[in-house]
Amino acid sequence: MPKKLLLGIIVVLIITNVATLLFWNKQDGKVAINTENAEVDVKEPVATVGEETISFDSWMNELRETHGKAELKQMIDKKIVTKLAEENDIKISDKVIKRELALLTGMQGPMSPKESEQKEKEWRKDIIYRYQLGALLTKGTTIPEDEMKAYYDTYKKQYNFSESMKVSHIIVSDMETAKKVKEELDNGASFELLAKEYSIDEDTKKDGGYLGYFQTNSQFLPMGYYDAAKKMEEGTYSEPFKSNTGVAIILLHSLLPDINFSYDEIKPYLQRELALDEMNQSLTTKPLWDKLDIQWIYGDKQE
Repeated sequence: MPKKLLLGIIVVLIITNVATLLFWNKQDGKVAINTENAEVDVKEPVATVGEETISFDSWMNELRETHGKAELKQMIDKKIVTKLAEENDIKISDKVIKRELALLTGMQGPMSPKESEQKEKEWRKDIIYRYQLGALLTKGTTIPEDEMKAYYDTYKKQYNFSESMKVSHIIVSDMETAKKVKEELDNGASFELLAKEYSIDEDTKKDGGYLGYFQTNSQFLPMGYYDAAKKMEEGTYSEPFKSNTGVAIILLHSLLPDINFSYDEIKPYLQRELALDEMNQSLTTKPLWDKLDIQWIYGDKQE
């Protein structure tokens, strides 16, 4: 079977399944539309607007026409970068990955340990892809050593990560109430719901006690929070303790360590960053498509 035709068949199957999330049950004509296994009957309209209806088939056709090419291109891009990075022995240091993961964690709201684990897997793939792509685009370019060293001396703090924590809390006025809250937590009650019920911190109770993300040396972190957090595991809550805001129970979402780089450690990544800037090159795979034999149903080359 010709390679081009085979690719076409594969793509049609993938897109018809909407990136593997739609799976036909031929016996009852139902299809799962998300990872929670919510189902719709393919013989029934997927939406109605007054007396007008939208059929399942018209919805699928729109998805194929609107997103099919972009989805396939993204899949090809990932294959290109992975293959060329392997051929050129491009590896990304675990320390760089950890720093990027820490930065992304800080940008997110509270997550359960399970959610954090899943997000980290997704982020890790994206981080490696982005750094490997940068390395491939700048392969063979050079930046003068004195220029890199001067840049590092000026901006080295931006490559480091300071120990930080993400935390929720319940603040009550006395230890007796705090012990009652702790007992309810021990019996399986929701920290978020208890914060809404008991906390006297009006700024956070509506958000289930979510206080935010802080560097551990921040003056805005209440007294005793870091001392309690450094003894805890992520996803657990503390014993009640006295703070400057009342009697507190904290829920530790994450505690992220210091990550500091020497010049030699960050130099390869700094070189790529400066080279991309001098080349005025965005992070796109377009220059890499000619390096491999790529055939797809939309043509031999990228537009």
